[in-house]
Formats: sequence, structure tokens, C-alpha cells
Amino acid sequence: MKPGLFCFLVSLIILLSLPSCRKGSIPLGETDVISDAGQGTGTTTWTKNKEYILEGFVFVNPGQTLTIEAGTVIRGKTGQGEFASALIVARGGKIIAEGTLYEPIIFTVEGDDLQGSVPVHAKGLWGGVIILGQAKLNTEENEAHIEGIPITEPRGIYGGTLDDDNSGVLRYVSIRHGGTNIGEGNEINGLTLGGVGSGTTINHVESISNLDDGIECFGGSVNLKYIVVSYCGDDAFDADFGYNGKIQFMLAIQSPETGDHLIEITGGLPPGYGLPYSLPSIYNFTGIGRGLNTGRGLINIAANGAGKIHNSIFTDQDLGILVEKTFVEQDAFKQIERGNLAIECNSFWNVREDDSISIFQVEAEPGVDVSIPSEFLKNYFTLSHSEIIDYGIGRINGRLNISPDSVKFGNLVSSPDSWFDPVTFKGAFKDQNWILGWTLLYEEGKIDF
Repeated sequence: MKPGLFCFLVSLIILLSLPSCRKGSIPLGETDVISDAGQGTGTTTWTKNKEYILEGFVFVNPGQTLTIEAGTVIRGKTGQGEFASALIVARGGKIIAEGTLYEPIIFTVEGDDLQGSVPVHAKGLWGGVIILGQAKLNTEENEAHIEGIPITEPRGIYGGTLDDDNSGVLRYVSIRHGGTNIGEGNEINGLTLGGVGSGTTINHVESISNLDDGIECFGGSVNLKYIVVSYCGDDAFDADFGYNGKIQFMLAIQSPETGDHLIEITGGLPPGYGLPYSLPSIYNFTGIGRGLNTGRGLINIAANGAGKIHNSIFTDQDLGILVEKTFVEQDAFKQIERGNLAIECNSFWNVREDDSISIFQVEAEPGVDVSIPSEFLKNYFTLSHSEIIDYGIGRINGRLNISPDSVKFGNLVSSPDSWFDPVTFKGAFKDQNWILGWTLLYEEGKIDF
């Protein structure tokens, strides 16, 4: 929740003035302007032979199903505050957006011809995609109102008791240039998932150049696989309010100029400190940060957050793993002692001083004694079977290498259940470049594999 109107205006000026070399193969089609007067989209299908323009907040209402054909392009009108545009799947609604490898579904800003009219790094030009479900949260009433939507909109409520709730499918979907500000620093994430259940299918999804977080999960238990987040203004991935889903194969890249943490996990705000804790299981994450001397961290665990992060590669970031210590009995540091927070069998390079003592750090509120936690974390690097090694991932001569240059890896944590693909490598890639063919990040032309 950081940049606002100023960043929007700067991005808009850049959009109108700078060229880009990327290419696109999806032409503009017949235009269909979609607005919402309370009736939502209805149960309908959007097809690739049309160009869809979102005018304002467009909802898929409870009981409605929006099907989007592979190759369809949806563009949001620019605007801030009451003029913002976004697609919101309300609690009880459903979206079936099934793109393909060479015909992805694209969400972008109005005027983007997909051939370079909008620079890759332009942010905050429209809203984003929000999906709200009926899965559990850790708030006192087990529901909440999603950020990014005015509090006066009743369709912004999410949460419930159905952990296996099904909000539909997102497959081969690219979400670009979003994060518009609706007021008081309240931006929309590229993809917001509020109380979304495990019956929902989300894989091969890109969130690129969003002004706020790339993807944020507010509670729920939805699982994510093959995810790309790049060049966002805040966190790449953010989990809170009791999110407990599974994630495998995620690539997160920050630009040197913007971005906070690659991963942030928090329990939520009072009274969101209760059960269930935020407890995502993250495997095979590749994170490339902003570089040194930026004051930004790889991973921030705070407000009673927990989780499991395994078999991942992190590089090029000033700060490492930040674990919060407070006066609260279930703080993030206490979650390590209880086994709810485990950051094990990961690789680090060009992080802090590239030594085990500096990578894990305590973040404490005033007055908290950090002597014991600090001593514990000095040894945690070794106890967690982590390693400091250069796998060749990161920025090399102005380009980004995302594939490790070695087939030999250190210790690995075994996959905990059948949802995870069993692999013998760390990070999101080995032999298969799964971002090729459908992501704007690859089209940018600066990715090596």
C-alpha cells in the first residue's frame, strides 16, 4: 500500500511517451464495453473475437459464471478512485478462464495494443483481478471486506466455512499494468484471492508490473502452481488472514527501482491473530531481488505469521529473512520454536554478506529482548540445511538468468503430499522453461534460460 496518484501519473506519462520493442500476436477486435449496474456480468462467455473493455468495477455476482475463451483480451479503463476499473468475482460467483500455452487470456489496460504501446514497467494504469470465495479466514467473524473495493460495496465481502470452495479456473492468464489507487493508499493487487478455496484451480498465471502486490491471498486454502510475478511496486507474494494453501514453482523478480519483499507472510490485523495461522507451504520458489543497498528483504514473517518454505533459490537482495519478535505469545519467532515456521533446504546468493549469520534476522518491536532469538537464528541457517551457493541465477550483463547452471543441488525436503510434483532440484526451473509462449515477462526479451 505505498505509491498512489503520483506513480499513476508518472506511469501514464511513460505510457504515452516511451517506445517498446516487444511484439504481440493478438490483434484488436470488435469492442464490447462492460459495465456493472448491480446485475453483474450474468452467466455468459467472453470470446477471443471481441475486445472487452472494463468500465468501472465489474462483478461476477453470486450464482453467475463468467467463462473466458482462450486468446481473449480484456482491457481495463484507466482511472483512480471512483473511476477505477477491475474484474471482481464475488463470493458465490465463478470464473472459468482457461487459456492455453499459445493463446493466453490477457488482462491489461485500455489502449495496450500488445505490440509495445505500453512499456513493460508501466504500473497502476487500471485495477486488477479479484476473486472472493467462501473458505475460512482467521478473523473473529470468519469473514472480511476485501481491500481495493469501497467498503460500501456488499459484494466485497469474502470468507466462510468451505475450505474446498470452488471459485473456478485461472489457467494461462497474464495480468498486466494494474494496481490503480481507489483512495488513501488503497491499491488493488494484480491478483487478489480472498477466502478462495482449494476447489479452485490456479496455475500458469502471471502478474506483471502491478503498483501494489503481485498476488495476495487473504485467508483461504487455494493452491497455486506455475506462477510468475515481476516488477511490482510492493510485495511479490503476500499471504495473511490465515492463508494455508500450497504453492509450487513460483518465479518472482523485482526491478532495481521498486518492490518490497519477495514473500510476506502475516497472520493479519487484530483480531486476525487467531487460528488458523497463515501457514502456506511453498516449494520450488525462485526469487530475484532488487539488489544490494536497497533496504529490502527476501522474506518477511510478521504478525504471528508462519509457513513452510523449502527447496527454493533466492538471490540479489539487501536483507534476508526477517522474523518478527513481539510481546505476543504466538509471534513469528515463537512459530519457529513450535515447528509452524520452517525455512529449510534453500539456497542463497548475493544476500547480505553471503554468510549464515546475517541472512536470518530478528525484527523486534521496541522493548523486546532479542538476545536469545538472535542467537537462535545465528544457528538456524545450519540447522535448516540451507546453503550459500551461486547457481548462476540473477542479473548477468543486463539480462536475467532464471535457470540454474548446475544439476547438483544440496539437501532437499521431500514433497509432503501428492499435490506437489516430486522433483530433484531447487527453484522453479530445471529443464523446462514454462514461462515461454504466454508471459509478457518472456516477451520482454531479457530472459535467459
